[in-house]
This record gives sequence, C-alpha cells and structure tokens, in this order.
Amino acid sequence: MSNRKKTAIIGATPNPARYAYLAAHMLTEYGHPIVPLSIKQGSVADVELIDLRKKPPLDDVDTVTLYLSPQRQAEWYDYLLSLQPQRIIFNPGTENSELKQLCLEHNIQPINACTLVMLRSGTY
Repeated sequence: MSNRKKTAIIGATPNPARYAYLAAHMLTEYGHPIVPLSIKQGSVADVELIDLRKKPPLDDVDTVTLYLSPQRQAEWYDYLLSLQPQRIIFNPGTENSELKQLCLEHNIQPINACTLVMLRSGTY
C-alpha cells in the first residue's frame, strides 16, 4: 500500500479477546506497520510488545490508536503528544474530552472512531 500509516497501539495486548489485539492483527493485515505499546509482556501480530512505562521515543508515527480507559490516560498525555502523530483515534470507551482538547492545541486530529471499522470501511 502506498499510504502505509505507522500506528502506535497504546494498550496493546497479547490477549485475543481484546479489541487492541484484533486491531494489531488487522492493521498488519492491511499493511500498516505497528508499534504495540503496553505494560504487559509478550507479542501481538508477530511484534514484541514495547514497555509503555519506558516511554520510548518513536519516529514517524502517523496514528496513535488508544485502548486505555480515560482514567488511565492522564499519566501518558505528555508522552502521546511527544510522538507528534497526525491523529489520535479514541476507540469506543476511550473518549476523553481533556486529551481531545490537548490534541487540538498540538495540531493533532482527535477522532472518535473504531480502528477496526475505519480499516474495513477504507477510512483509515
């Protein structure tokens, strides 16, 4: 694909029952490179999970897709903004008006949507 979007998955998981797991596999299937960040250990879609607590510097992140509940997001605000993504996708259950406002102040597009639906519908 010509418009491959490097995507940081915040709240990635090796648990097949979770939407973050499905998103990692579907993003990979659609040709988007993933950076799965988590406080868990393991791998997803054949990519080793990266420890979110280390707040690793990442380059060229187009999209951040969130799978953390709003009450668990605040400690990561600065890190998420430091990635300078084009957009942050707030998947269902992660919507957060405070972080949305910070996105707007940093020229990051906040999107309330489901990554899986966006991929399937061609709007990713």
